[in-house]
Amino acid sequence: MVTQLTKSILLSAILFLALPALLPWSARADFDAGIAAYERGDYAAAFEEFLSAAEQGNADAQFNLGAMYDNGWGVAKDEAQAVQWWRKAADQGDAVAQFNLGFGYANGEGVAKDDSQAAVWYHKAAQQGHADAQINLGAMYENGLGVTKNEAEAVAWYRKAADQGYANAQFNLGIMYDNGRGVAKDYGEAVQWYRRAGEQGHMVAQFNLGIMHATGEGVAKNDTQAVAWYRKAADQGHVRAQFNLGAMYDNGWGVAEDYGEAVQWYRKAAEQGYAGAQFNLGVMYENGLGVEKDEAQAVVWYRKAAEQGLAQAQEALHRLNK
Repeated sequence: MVTQLTKSILLSAILFLALPALLPWSARADFDAGIAAYERGDYAAAFEEFLSAAEQGNADAQFNLGAMYDNGWGVAKDEAQAVQWWRKAADQGDAVAQFNLGFGYANGEGVAKDDSQAAVWYHKAAQQGHADAQINLGAMYENGLGVTKNEAEAVAWYRKAADQGYANAQFNLGIMYDNGRGVAKDYGEAVQWYRRAGEQGHMVAQFNLGIMHATGEGVAKNDTQAVAWYRKAADQGHVRAQFNLGAMYDNGWGVAEDYGEAVQWYRKAAEQGYAGAQFNLGVMYENGLGVEKDEAQAVVWYRKAAEQGLAQAQEALHRLNK
């Protein structure tokens, strides 16, 4: 399962939360001075201004101070200090700080790894609509990390982030429908969610859409559409999409038969170590399909596939007595 596990870093000034009314004006002034220093690239000055504001209880400054410690901006990098300041902001309800604190616990960064605490903080942020927290909380429910495994709950959290347009959540929701996990199996729904993610450039969703168009699961079988989706994923380096695209050209499925194109896509997958593509590239060289016939090159590629245990390649090597 693909999940988005990335920390948020320094936010621009316009995105900070409004200060509570009871905080002294000096905290606001120090915070604004920190933003100005940060924007002109004076991280050391920004750190001092944020520190002053943070010590007066400014949650936005506390968050930024955590970001500066986490990245080593204007101060020596110190993940433990980052966590301490994010905790102060998180305790004031800052959703991004809550997410970052959850990330720290999930990955043992700045604090001892603790999946239960990660789930607690992700939940706080997720309830406020933080999409990355919703995705990560869904993953924790799906895998039983820090919480009792509950695939229906995972689906619920994935859906919240998916409805916000997050491609990773849309993909994960498609996986759940595709496999009937936490929800009734529904290939049609899987296709819809894969499509939303695929249209945003999600590589694996694009590959899965190619598979579903090729097999007619959840959508009318359409090899032309399969080729189109395989190509999108293949252009991003997805090895199985490259192999499948090679096979489509090799066999004339959804595209005009073109051995030269087949060779090019098989080669891309083969160079990434995909045994099936290595074997097929051997076949193309042995038979002069799309390339000049070259038994020595065929042997090279058969051997690569055979070393991975592919029986067909081992048989080909035996047949060629190499």
